[in-house]
Order: sequence, then C-alpha cells, then structure tokens
Amino acid sequence: MPVTDRGTCRVFVGLGSNLGEPRRQVERAFDDLAVLASTRLVARSSLYRTAPWGVTDQPAFVNAVAELASTLAPRELLDALLAIERSHGRVRDGTRWGPRMLDLDLLACADLQLDEPGLVLPHPQLERRAFVLVPLAEIAPDFVIAGAGMVRDLLAAVDTDEVVRLD
Repeated sequence: MPVTDRGTCRVFVGLGSNLGEPRRQVERAFDDLAVLASTRLVARSSLYRTAPWGVTDQPAFVNAVAELASTLAPRELLDALLAIERSHGRVRDGTRWGPRMLDLDLLACADLQLDEPGLVLPHPQLERRAFVLVPLAEIAPDFVIAGAGMVRDLLAAVDTDEVVRLD
C-alpha cells in the first residue's frame, strides 16, 4: 500500500547488532518496535548471523528485519528508530559500518522514494546486501523495492553464503 498523508504505510526496518549480547539486543529492539506509537509490528524475521559489511575487521552481526504498519511520517519514524538505538547505548560517532550495540535502518516505506539530508528511501545499497535481503525475503518475498525490483529477485542475485539462520 502506498504512503498517504497520515495514512498507514507498509514499512521495513533492518535490525543489527554485534556488540554486547547481539541476539538479546535485537530481540529487545523487536520489543521496542512492537510498542512504538502510531505503529504496529506486522511481522518479524528470524535472526541471522552475518559477516560484517564494509569494515570487516569486527565481530559477526546478528541481523533481522521487521515489517511495520505505521502512520508516522518517514522522518518521524527515523527519529523514533534513532531514539530506540540511543536507549540501547548506541552512540553515533560518525564511524560508518563499524561495530555497534544496535543499528536500526529504515529500509523502505511502501513504494516511496526520498532523497533528503539524513534520509534516503529505499535505503542505499539495500539491493546488494544479503544481510538485509535474506531476512526481508523471509517475511516479504514479493515486496517490490522502489527502483530496484522484487525482493525474491534481488536475493537471487546476491551471495548468501555468510548469512546463517540462528535457532
């Protein structure tokens, strides 16, 4: 469903952690998303152990994806995600792709395409990241990433060898 002014938007959020207790961090973040104002947790993927992306000299990550239905505007939702990160001890120091207690990425909001300072939708390079596509395909294989294609097709084009489902 497309986003409308204060209408409900189908939203996907990427969750990741590789510091402290990553599995616990991601599980707690799912709990936080479930009680987020003006938002409903629709689905959640399994947890996956994944190799670091970008900066590879760091611990493996635990990653997952949540599907939400939200009436928050994308910027409001991003601000809410950043607040959840901070509540989990995340400090943004400008280091890209480094270790973190919790990372919440706003991946997509329906078919919306945005390019604003601090907010790009769909999330940049989403279509090349197996650590996002594998859990996303688990809960929404037919979702179409605006400007990129259907999740199942994007997943078929990436190497998933280093994405392992956790029990």
